[in-house]
Amino acid sequence: MTAPLIDPFHRAIDYLRVSVTDRCDFRCVYCMAENMTFLPKKDLLTLEELDRMCSTFIGLGVKKLRITGGEPLVRRDIMTFFRAMTRHLDSGALKELTLTTNGSQLERFAKDLAAAGVRRINVSLDTLDEAKFARVTRWGRLPQVLRGLDAAQAAGLKVKLNAVALKGFNEDELFTLSEFCAERGMDITWIEVMPMGDIGNEDRVGQYWSMRDVRATLETQYRLTDLAESSGGPARYVRVEETGQKIGFITPLSHNFCESCNRVRMTCTGELYMCLGQEDMADLRPALRNFPGDDAPLEQAIRDAISHKPKGHDFDYSRQRADGQVSRHMSHTGG
Repeated sequence: MTAPLIDPFHRAIDYLRVSVTDRCDFRCVYCMAENMTFLPKKDLLTLEELDRMCSTFIGLGVKKLRITGGEPLVRRDIMTFFRAMTRHLDSGALKELTLTTNGSQLERFAKDLAAAGVRRINVSLDTLDEAKFARVTRWGRLPQVLRGLDAAQAAGLKVKLNAVALKGFNEDELFTLSEFCAERGMDITWIEVMPMGDIGNEDRVGQYWSMRDVRATLETQYRLTDLAESSGGPARYVRVEETGQKIGFITPLSHNFCESCNRVRMTCTGELYMCLGQEDMADLRPALRNFPGDDAPLEQAIRDAISHKPKGHDFDYSRQRADGQVSRHMSHTGG
């Protein structure tokens, strides 16, 4: 069982994104409905089960573990899990432990995350305008997030912002956000809005702002140089010659990145999604819970799931509708 995880298209799977909760203290308009019905807490994997699940993946060759949600830092006692994962960093089996967060809890947890071996984090932030921030997050408070960024950098964490490109919302902040990051030594990645979940009256097609257009706008003021490097995820990076910072582009709609996909996503209930943009999944809970003293069935269940990983997703807005939309919310799968 020591062979690496290889999917049917000869891609090595060495990156696991794990949602530890579907709950969040924000209600971002492209991610959740305002009045969400969350999973009963009893349905979630316990922290001990999350440890066993992630440890099994690491034993099968996963080198990068990203913790997501919902908002991962609102889960009770979540630092217990981060501290448990430190042993895999210490052994060298795990190369990177990181997380994606909305930043609301960083003021509380930044030092603890750094102590657990987290070296870099992604913070989702789409606007620096307090009124617009309140509108896009519905429940969020921008000053709290900005204090969290300060705390993270003070703790020695490398911070990268993730901004969802929303037409008619943050087009006018493209350069403002870039300059904000450059002044603080942070990189930024822009992401095309993805058609996931029933979010009420929000217009997916009307929100869509292509990364081709984002880049073309940036090039009216900046000289951009393409970079070959990768952070292990789907972003393509450029260097801004005027500032030296990196800007990334994630393009699930205008140019999918499936040919190099090295990742799978596990929900907080133990469902493994081999592709963000497909509905098929494998429920790993029976193999986890029915064999408490034996990891072999869980290892085999993981291998069986990877053997069904599809070639790619089929998100498409070109026909002026959100084709390829999947029914689950991003908060369920993990950002």
